[in-house]
Amino acid sequence: MYRTFLSWRYLRARLTNLIGIVGITVAVGALILILSIMTGFLEETKRTVRGNLADLIVTPIQDTRSVTGEPVPKDARIAQRILVEDARVAAASPRLVWYGLIAQGGDRAGHSRDVLTDSEAGRMMGVQLVGVDVRSHERLGGPALAGMLALLGVPFVPERVHDDFDTTDLYAGLARPPHPRRLGAPVENPLDPFAPPPVRRGGSGPRRAAVIVGEQLFSSLRLRRGDELELATVVPDPLTGKVAISNRKFVVAGSFRSGENEMDLERIYLDRRELGDFLGGTMSFSEILVKTRDYDAHGRRLAVDMERKLAEAGAIWWNGIEDDLGRRGQVRTWEDFRRTLLGAIENERVLMAIMLSLILLVAGFTIFAILTMMVAEKRRDIGILTALGAPPRGILATFLLIGFWDALLGASMGALLGVQGALHIDSIEQWLSGVLGVQIFNRDVYFFDRIPAVVEPVPVAMIVGGAFAITLACAAVPAWRAARLDPLVALRYE
Repeated sequence: MYRTFLSWRYLRARLTNLIGIVGITVAVGALILILSIMTGFLEETKRTVRGNLADLIVTPIQDTRSVTGEPVPKDARIAQRILVEDARVAAASPRLVWYGLIAQGGDRAGHSRDVLTDSEAGRMMGVQLVGVDVRSHERLGGPALAGMLALLGVPFVPERVHDDFDTTDLYAGLARPPHPRRLGAPVENPLDPFAPPPVRRGGSGPRRAAVIVGEQLFSSLRLRRGDELELATVVPDPLTGKVAISNRKFVVAGSFRSGENEMDLERIYLDRRELGDFLGGTMSFSEILVKTRDYDAHGRRLAVDMERKLAEAGAIWWNGIEDDLGRRGQVRTWEDFRRTLLGAIENERVLMAIMLSLILLVAGFTIFAILTMMVAEKRRDIGILTALGAPPRGILATFLLIGFWDALLGASMGALLGVQGALHIDSIEQWLSGVLGVQIFNRDVYFFDRIPAVVEPVPVAMIVGGAFAITLACAAVPAWRAARLDPLVALRYE
C-alpha cells in the first residue's frame, strides 16, 4: 500500500514530472496521428486508383496476325468472351484510350476562347481521351423485355451486359456532387451520360457527339453544359506508318468527379464508338478492363491464368515475345500500374513511424533523468523506509510506479488526442488554414480532395504499449539504483 501512496505523492510533489508526462503525450499523440494519416493516404490511394483502373487490365495486341499466324480480330469480343468464361471474373468491358489536345473551349460568358495553350502554366494542354461503353438501355431493357415475354409464355434470357459501370467506378464519378469550390456540372442522367444536353451553346449546325470533362478541367476552362469543345489528335496509319491530324468539335454534356485530382484535370470521356470514329476507324479498343469477384483471394493468380489463355488464343504476346515494333500484349493488375506510388507511400509511413518513435525515446530519457534526480534527492527517505523494514523490491516498485503513472497519464492523453485529431483532421486543417490565412493542405496536388485518416486499433494499442515499455525500461535503472542503496549511507546523506 505504501508503494502506491509514496509513488503518487512523489509524482505530485515534483512538477518536473509534468515534463515527462507532456513528452509522452506529444510523442504518442503525434505517432498515432501521423500513422493514421499515412494509413489513410495509402488506403484512399488504393481505393481511388483501384476503382478507376479496374482489377485487371488486359492490353491485347493490335496486329493483323498472332504468333501462330491466325488473324486477330479488330474488336474485343474474342478476348472478352475468354475472360468472362472464367468463374472468377465478374465482368469485362473494352475501352479505347488515346491522347489529344484541346483546340478550343468556352468561358463562363459563353464566348469561345483559344485554349490550345494553358495561359497559366504556359504549356500545351494535353488530355486523355477515354472511349467507354455505357449500355444502360440494354441493361435495363433486357430484363424488362424478358418480364413481358414471360407473361406471354415466351422464354427469353437477356444477354449479360458488361460495360464500364461494371468494371470501374465510372457511375460513382458521374453521380458524385461537384466540389463546393469548383465549377462542376454533373450530367443530367448518369445512366445515360452521353445524351445531348438540353441546351446547346454552340449555335446551329450539325449534331455533335457528347463528351464528359473532368471537374477540374471543366472548371479551369470555365465550361458549361452545352458548350462546344474542339479536340485535336494525331492518328497513325497502321499500314503506312504515316500520321494524320484529326480534329472535331464535341458538345459538353457535363463533368465528372472521380476524387483523383490528376484524373479530373486531364481526362475526357467519350462514347467508345465515337472515339473510334474520331480516330478514323483504325482501332475500336486498346484495353479490356476486368472486374474480379474477389481480387484479394485470386486476383494475381487470375492474371497469370488469363495471360496464358489469351496467349493460346493468339490475343496477346506471351513469355516476353514482342513483335517487330516492340509491342506486346499484357495482363496487369491495378497494383502493377501504381506499384511505385503505393510503395513510396508505404516507405514514407515506415520512415515517419521510425522518426516519431525517436520522440518517444527522448520522452523516455526525460523520465530517466527526472527519476535519477529524484532518487538522489530522496536518499534519506529511502534510508528511513529501509530502516523501517521496506525490502529492496518495495523501494524498486515505488520508483517503478512513478514511471508507470507517467506512462499511464501520458499515453492515455496522447492516445485520446491522437485518435480525436485523426478523426477530425480535415476540419482541424480547414480551421487552421482559415485562422493562419495559409493553405496547409493543397487539395489540388493529391489524388483526393480531403485529408484521409484511418485509425486502426492494433497500431494504436502497439504505440500505447510501446510507450509503457520504453518508460518502464527507462525508469528501471534509477529504481534499481534506489533499491541497492545502503540504508546507513542513505541516512547520513545531507
